[in-house]
Amino acid sequence: MSQHHDSTPDISVVVIVYNDAERLPTAVQSVLDQTLHNVEVIVADDHSTDGSFDVAQRLAAASDRVRAIQLPENSGGCGEPRNQGIKVARGRYVMFLDSDDTLEPNACRNMLEAAERTGADLVSGLCVRVHIDSRTGKTQKWYHWLYKETRTFDSVAEIPDLMVFDTLSTNKCYRREFLLENDLTFPRGIHYEDLLFSAQAYLAASKITLIPNTVYHWNVVEKAAEKSISNRRNEIRNFADRLEIHRRIDRILAAEGHDALKLHKDRKFLKHDLVLYLRDLPFLDDDYRHRFAEMARGYIADFPEEAYEELTPIHRLCAYLLLREDWEHLMPAIDTLTNKHKVSSPLVQKDGRIFWCEQHLDDPLGRAVLDVTDLGYHDRPVNRLNLRNAVTRYAENPAGVALAGALVNPLGVIQPDARLEGELEFRARRKSLQSFRFPVRVIRHEGESITWETVAPLAQKLRPVGIIDDVWDVRLHLKVDGETTISKLTVGQTDLEGAGEIRIRPRLGRMMADRIQPHATANGHLAFRLAQHGKLAQRTSALVQNNMHSAPAQAAKKVLRKAVAVRKDLNSGPTKIDTYHRMIKLLPVRKGTVVFESHLGKQYSDSPRAIYEEIKRRNIPVKAIWSYAGAKPTGFPKDVELVRRWSWPYLRALAQAEFWVDNQGFPLKLAKRPETTYIQTWHGSALKRMGFDEPFYRVMPEHEQQAYQKAIDRFDHFVVRGEHDEKTLARAYRLPEEKLLRTGYPRNDALVQARESATLDPAAEELAERLGIRRDKPVVLYAPTFRAKTGGGVRNFEFPFDVEEFAERFGDQFTLLIRTHYLNSVTLPPSVAGRVVNVSNEPDITPVLLLSDVMITDYSSVMFDYSLLQRPMVFFTYDWDDYVNNSRGTYFDLREQAPGPVVDTAEELFEALSDLGALAAGHEGRLKEFMTQYGEYDRGDAAARIVDRFFGNQGEAR
Repeated sequence: MSQHHDSTPDISVVVIVYNDAERLPTAVQSVLDQTLHNVEVIVADDHSTDGSFDVAQRLAAASDRVRAIQLPENSGGCGEPRNQGIKVARGRYVMFLDSDDTLEPNACRNMLEAAERTGADLVSGLCVRVHIDSRTGKTQKWYHWLYKETRTFDSVAEIPDLMVFDTLSTNKCYRREFLLENDLTFPRGIHYEDLLFSAQAYLAASKITLIPNTVYHWNVVEKAAEKSISNRRNEIRNFADRLEIHRRIDRILAAEGHDALKLHKDRKFLKHDLVLYLRDLPFLDDDYRHRFAEMARGYIADFPEEAYEELTPIHRLCAYLLLREDWEHLMPAIDTLTNKHKVSSPLVQKDGRIFWCEQHLDDPLGRAVLDVTDLGYHDRPVNRLNLRNAVTRYAENPAGVALAGALVNPLGVIQPDARLEGELEFRARRKSLQSFRFPVRVIRHEGESITWETVAPLAQKLRPVGIIDDVWDVRLHLKVDGETTISKLTVGQTDLEGAGEIRIRPRLGRMMADRIQPHATANGHLAFRLAQHGKLAQRTSALVQNNMHSAPAQAAKKVLRKAVAVRKDLNSGPTKIDTYHRMIKLLPVRKGTVVFESHLGKQYSDSPRAIYEEIKRRNIPVKAIWSYAGAKPTGFPKDVELVRRWSWPYLRALAQAEFWVDNQGFPLKLAKRPETTYIQTWHGSALKRMGFDEPFYRVMPEHEQQAYQKAIDRFDHFVVRGEHDEKTLARAYRLPEEKLLRTGYPRNDALVQARESATLDPAAEELAERLGIRRDKPVVLYAPTFRAKTGGGVRNFEFPFDVEEFAERFGDQFTLLIRTHYLNSVTLPPSVAGRVVNVSNEPDITPVLLLSDVMITDYSSVMFDYSLLQRPMVFFTYDWDDYVNNSRGTYFDLREQAPGPVVDTAEELFEALSDLGALAAGHEGRLKEFMTQYGEYDRGDAAARIVDRFFGNQGEAR
C-alpha cells in the first residue's frame, strides 16, 4: 500500500450529526486517532439546533484534517448529510460514521490495504454492536459469520447473504470514483436509506472484499428514553418506508435479472423485517393493525412459495394468519414467535395431525401451514411445556395488586380432575437476588384454559433493596398433580399505561425508591420497576446515582467486579483443567472408587451399565460414581452417587478414582494418573471409518493430532468384539496389542443369553408393558444412524418413508418401534399412536433390541449387536452414494456383506416387510456368518470376565 503525502487524503470519513453535540467530539477523535494518518474528516451537520455545528466548527479549527459543513435545512434522515459529504470529499476512498459511534483504531488502514491489494470497489469489515448501558459490557458481532476470513468476490451474486443481511453503509469503505461513476447516492426523505444504498453499491461493484477485522463500533442504548427513527416501529409510516425501500430494491433486481438474489431477500424479509413489526402488534390498536395488515398483504402476497421453505413453522404460520387478518389466532402465534419455546394455542387434533387452530383447514395452504405436528407439543408432559399465560385483569386496590389470567391448556394436557396449586413469584431480575411468592387463591378449568386469580400484597410483603434490584419479573408456578410448570405473564391486551404506582418499603428506605410500577418487557411479559415519587425522593435517588460514579463508588465497584471475575474464572474451563491437574499430583487415589460414564454422561446405559450391574449383583464393595450431563439426571438409579459432568465433584472423582469406565471418552484434556486404570468399553463395531482413518483427522495439524493421540493413549484397556475391531478400531486409534480386551461387549451379554433362551428378557417384558406394546403381534424396530451436515454438525432427523402410510399399511400386522441415534430426536403424529412407538428416549437400547423380532437399519453399528440375536434385518440404504462418497467412507461394502435384503426405496422396504416369515427364512446362513465374523468374542460373559479380572478379588471396601 502506498501512503499519499500530497493534498489528496487516502480516505474521507463523513461524520453525520444532528443534535448530538456531546458525542460528536468522540466520534471525530476516533478518526483522528486512526493508525492511517492520511485521513480527512468531514462533519456533515443536518441543521442541528443544539450547537452541534458550533462544536464541528471548533473541531475544524483545531485540526486541518477536519472540515465542517451544514445543510440549509434539516433533511429528516441520514441520507442527505452523507450525500453532501460525498460531494465535498477529497479522499480516494469514502467511509461513513455516525456521531454516536466510533471507528476501530486500525479500521481505515485495514480497509485501505484490502482495497489496494484486491482492487475492490467496496471493502466491508466487521461491525460490533456495543451496548453502552449494559452493566456487563455486552457486545454483539454483526453477522460475524460473513467475516470469518478475507474473501474477494467479483459479484454479490456469489454471496447473496451479504446483500440481504449486512445492509449497513457504515462498516464499509468505497472507492470515491466508483460512487461518482455509478451516481450512488442515498435516497432523500425516506427512512432505511442504508438498505437501498447498500443494495445499489453491492450490485454495481465489480469486486467486493470482506475482511475479518473489526472496523466499526455501533453504540447501542437499549433503554433510551426516545427511540431512534428506524426503531419507531409503532409509527405506520415507518413500515411504509421500509416497504417502499424494498420495492425499489426489487425493481432493480428485476431489471438486472437477479431472481436468485430476490428470493434470498424475500426470505430474509419474512424471517427478519416482518418479524420486527409483528412483535409490536399485540401492543397496538385495531386501526394500526388493520392498516399494517393491508400494507403487508400488498407486498408479501405475491412472494413465491419458495420464499417460505426455509422459515420455521411459526414464521410461516404468522405470515399466513396476518394475510388473513386472523387476529384471534395470530396474537398467540406472535407470542410463540417472540418466545421460541412457548405453547400459545389450545391446538386441535384432527385426522391424526396437530393444528394450531381449527380455522382455515378447508384451505389446502392453510392446512399445510397450520400443521404443527412436527413441533412435538402433543408429545410432552405438562412439566416440559412453557405455556402462554395471558393476563386478563390487572387492578390495584388497598389490599395489593389484583391479577387474573388464563393459562392455555393445549390438547387438554391438564386433565379436569387434576389437583391444581399455584403461586405467583416476584423475582429480582439480577441473578442471586431475592424473590417473593404469593399464593394463588383461585385456579379452575374454564373452557380451553386454566384460569386463575389472586391478590398480591406487594405493599406489605415486597421488600426490594433499591438501586441494585430495580426490575422484578413475575412468574406463575402451577403444580399439576405434583408436577410444576412455570410461566411468565403475557401482557399486550392489558392496558398498563394507566396503571398507578404501588407504594413499597425498600430496605434502603423510601428516599431511594418508594413506588413500583408495572410495564411490559421486550418479550411481552409483565414486570415491575422501581420508581421515585416526589421531588425529594427523586433528588435523593439522583444524588445516589451520581455518587455511584464517584471515586469511592468506582473503587467499590472495581473490587466487586474483580470478585465476580475471580468467581467466573474459577468456573472457567481452563481453570478447571489446571486445577484438576494439580489434584492428580496432590490428592491420593481412593482405592475401590470407580467412575462410570456412558455417552458423555447422557445415559445410564451400554457396557458401563452392564459392568456396574455385574459388580452390584456380586455385592463387590466398590464405591461407584456415575456422571451425568445436563441440568438434572434422568434414568439413573436412585441409589448411586451422581456427579454432573465438568463440575468440581466430577473433576475430583476422576482425579482420585482407581478406575475409569466409559464407552466414548472422558474429557480429552484431562490427563489420567498412572495409578488409575482406564477401561474403555467403546460403543460399537465400525462400518464407518473411525479415528485416524477419517479424512478429518488425517488433515489435522500435527500438534492437534498429537493432542488427540495423547487423549487416546490414556486407555489402559480397550474392549473389542472380534478380529474386525482389531483391524479397524484398534488400528484407527493406534492401540497396541496389549491394551485389547478380547471379551466382547458387556452390553451384549443379554443378547447372547436371549438367543439361547426361549423366554423374553425381564427388561424387555417391562418395556413392553410400560409402553403398551402388544405381545401378540411381531415387533419391528427402525434404528437408523445420524446424518452429518456438510459444514459440520448433525442434520435433524427426517423419515425417509411416510410413517403414516407405514402405519396404515402394516399397523394391523406388527408394531413399529422408532429408535433414532442419540444425537437425534423424533416426534410422531398422533395418527400412528399404538401402531408406531417412539423409543428414542429409552436410556438403554438393549431391552429395545430384545423386544424386537425384526430390525430395519442403515449404516448403524447396531447391526453388529442385533446379529447376535439371529433375527432378521433389513438394510434401508436410500442415500448410499451420498453417504459413502460424501462422508468419511466405510471399511467394507455393506451391500455385499449385509445379512439381509438391502433396499433403496420406501416401496422396496414395504415389500421386504410384507412377509416376515419369508424374511426370516431367507437369510439364516448369511446372518450366522455375519455374527461369527463381527462378534466372535461375544459369548455372553463379557461383564463377568471384566469384573473377574479387575474387581473380583477386591476385599472389604477401601
